[in-house]
Amino acid sequence: MQQLHLLDRYGWNDSVARQFENLLAAENEFSPARVVRVDRGECDVITPDGPIRARTIEPVCTGDWVAVGDHGGHPSVMHVLDRRSAIQRSTASARSEAQILAANVDTVLIVTALDGDVDLGRIERMLALAWESGAQPVVVLTKADAAENISQSLDDVRAIAPGATVLAVSSTNGEGIDVLTAMLDGTVVLIGPSGAGKSTLANTLLGEERLATNAVRGVDGKGRHTTVHRELFPLPSGGTLIDTPGLRGIGLWDAAHGISTTFSDLEELGEDCRFDDCGHLHEPGCAVLAAVESGELAERRLDSYRKLLRENEWVASRTDARLRQERTRTVKARSRALREVYRTRK
Repeated sequence: MQQLHLLDRYGWNDSVARQFENLLAAENEFSPARVVRVDRGECDVITPDGPIRARTIEPVCTGDWVAVGDHGGHPSVMHVLDRRSAIQRSTASARSEAQILAANVDTVLIVTALDGDVDLGRIERMLALAWESGAQPVVVLTKADAAENISQSLDDVRAIAPGATVLAVSSTNGEGIDVLTAMLDGTVVLIGPSGAGKSTLANTLLGEERLATNAVRGVDGKGRHTTVHRELFPLPSGGTLIDTPGLRGIGLWDAAHGISTTFSDLEELGEDCRFDDCGHLHEPGCAVLAAVESGELAERRLDSYRKLLRENEWVASRTDARLRQERTRTVKARSRALREVYRTRK
């Protein structure tokens, strides 16, 4: 397949081209595209001929690679390619569903501000989300120019982020931005709470004021949601950037691997426990509890590990219950249909 120069700026590469080959060969009227923004029932996509507005016959999210064709006289997403990675969280609704935040991501920038207390538990939760997706997490501590003790904050975060890079940056004075820019590769997504400085950081990385920003409220230290849509932009240094709204809730969804990777230091300690199925609660010979008692492992970190495991298990059980209910409804519907067939035969 020939190179599509406009899509090159939006992440097109040989791997993506290979995924499209069979599909486009079978359906010549389809055009390859990448989703840059999703609204209710429609989305903005980039095609080889430029941006268009398309209807979403299939569910899509920002970062998806899709095939666009004509449906009823309107450009429409006709096919969604398999995602090689996806940032997803559980929804706050009673329905057991996952919400996809971004697709086909290579790097997750976990953004936390240094101008207040750094919430280590929240960072651990976002790390679990990032590791589970298959992307590489980088913890970005923003507003370094307003920090009281950068060195201590960096040490604290690095201690809970094994395997992840941790950087302190400032969009105000440029501290650390060159190092961060050099690390960006492929598709990068920004996640974090409101007021963390995601939009300001995004503008800095984009080299222009593309996104609106608001000051954090002085009353409660919270920020407003200046970003209301997940949107994908090409980066001047190459690759693409997805900005996301501030995350109030970060529910886990099927994140056992992500939790295990986030707490790899704790699980490594657990290999020395007396019992293979040690729950690190009160069992004799527990190496994890011994590490807490000696000060090698912070009790807060063990509490966070237990909390995320419980939450993940609860979400899994809720999902299983929903699937059982769906199977029951299907069986009942079939039974009603059979009864109707027998009734009409009489």
